[in-house]
Amino acid sequence: MKITRVETIVLTLPMLIDGATPMLGGRARTSIDMLLVRIDTDAGITGWGEAFGHRIFPATRAAIDTILGPMCIGRDPSQITAINDEIQRVLHGIGRSGPAIYALSGIDIALWDIAGKVAGVPLYRLLGGSPRPDLPAYASLLRYGTAVAVAHYTEQALARGYRLIKLHEITVPEVKAARDVAGAAVPIMIDTNCPWTVQQAVEMARRLAPLDPHWLEEPVWPPENLAGLAEVRARGGLATAAGENYGTIWEFRRAFEAGAITYAQPSVTKIGGVTEMRRVMTLAETFGVQVVPHSAYFGPGLLASIHCIAAMPAESWVERFYCDFADNPLGEAIHPKRGRIAVPQGHGLGVDPDPRLLDKLRTS
Repeated sequence: MKITRVETIVLTLPMLIDGATPMLGGRARTSIDMLLVRIDTDAGITGWGEAFGHRIFPATRAAIDTILGPMCIGRDPSQITAINDEIQRVLHGIGRSGPAIYALSGIDIALWDIAGKVAGVPLYRLLGGSPRPDLPAYASLLRYGTAVAVAHYTEQALARGYRLIKLHEITVPEVKAARDVAGAAVPIMIDTNCPWTVQQAVEMARRLAPLDPHWLEEPVWPPENLAGLAEVRARGGLATAAGENYGTIWEFRRAFEAGAITYAQPSVTKIGGVTEMRRVMTLAETFGVQVVPHSAYFGPGLLASIHCIAAMPAESWVERFYCDFADNPLGEAIHPKRGRIAVPQGHGLGVDPDPRLLDKLRTS
């Protein structure tokens, strides 16, 4: 079997918004971009992947269309590790993070989808996981910037059955609003997206501590400041989480060695796909660090995250970015029920994008 085509597809998913308009990347957002990777073979088997696409999909797409995709044509898709390694070696002169690695991630996910389809099993079984019908999901609320809006969306998420909440707020009143609505028993995580100096982060951690955050995520700018993150963990008194901005296993190794993070958050669409995600999970286990992957997307990347988590020895949480859509190409597969999200049982990733909705949502 040989790879005959690597195609990139950009979708735009308009959000359904019934309250304050959320913020992404520093401005109000009413839609989500999705960058899909489709790999066809001469055996008629197609694999689907997803490369991180929010806001920067043109750069990631260019890396696939001009460099990585052509490298894959004519290759045996079952040689996933060899293809991943060869691409990483080519990328070392381009950059082993950002759009280049995002591009590799989309290709790698699609290759694993093909592998599962060829084997006739769900991906989590191919990775050695035991049967699990579903996994706990947490509502990863977007940033709203007001206590009223945070209270509204927290109440809504709890009414939908979520029992785990993450905020993307950076001030105390908004976090307090969520805690007041959720009560003491609901874990609340805080993702700040790298806003503070080390000293500011320590001070904020101490101010947030009475609200009992389960973890403080990416509190330090820049995210490469591992010594600073370790200092926040030691002096701030809160568990720390990070990893969505790490490009390879080596960055996680440095974070673990620095004692910087309590929870590791590799992102399957940003770290190099399923192949590198599994390496990070194995390394984290040797350091005694719990893995809770980042998965702020709604396509094959979310499905791949679910399968990787389902293959872990112990149950972990699935991040579900808290957005509603009139249409999405994976239908019910991305929707948690009563705070849990189903592990797809079909071959490979388990669900292919709906062709009708691909045509409807495709922007390029």
